[in-house]
Amino acid sequence: MAPYHIRKYQERDHKRVLELFISGMEGNSPATFRLMLAWPQSLLLLVGLPLAMLLFSGSWLLAIVCCFTLLLLLWLYARYPWKTHVAKCLHTDMADITKHYLSTPGSCFWVAECGGQVVGMVAAQPVRDPPLGKKQLELFRLTVALEHRGEGIAKALVRTLLQFARDQAYNEVVLVTSVVQQSAQALYQHMGFRKTHEGFWDLTPWPMALGTIYLTYHISSPQEGRL
Repeated sequence: MAPYHIRKYQERDHKRVLELFISGMEGNSPATFRLMLAWPQSLLLLVGLPLAMLLFSGSWLLAIVCCFTLLLLLWLYARYPWKTHVAKCLHTDMADITKHYLSTPGSCFWVAECGGQVVGMVAAQPVRDPPLGKKQLELFRLTVALEHRGEGIAKALVRTLLQFARDQAYNEVVLVTSVVQQSAQALYQHMGFRKTHEGFWDLTPWPMALGTIYLTYHISSPQEGRL
């Protein structure tokens, strides 16, 4: 395993960071497709509609074509939220990372570099309207290149963010992830994040809504650490 180090984002990293972000987000499409295949509403369509066509037309060919067409539509639907999310982010925070994460107090953007190339990233911004009496930092954009996963880079990036949160006197670190990002969920929970509640992604409307999971990491105060 090649050594890596974590540092703050620089403008020269922009192209590579965008490549990582896009591949990381759109790489969730296959898992989303598999999840949607198992949903009752999907099974009802994939079995019921071709069967109905077979019964009414008597043609196996039409039934098979119908089934493959439905699979194609479901695949496109599984890709839709990730491609839409990427397009939105490329016109907001990812368009000017320095402005959104390095020019705002209490925010930051880190990259992991290995062999002279950026192979991972994570970002943090303060929550605008936190619960009364709490100062919350939100984790964004955690991504590691596929060929470097399993090397501890994601954990190191999260630890860097958590230390930043402690140094900036935040009470909690919060994040939102999707139900299909199971490896990310396992990583966060292993590092001490706890699930607070669930919701649905507004980019995947009913009846094919994709679930989201909200996680929180409570940062102990120095006084609590001595108890």
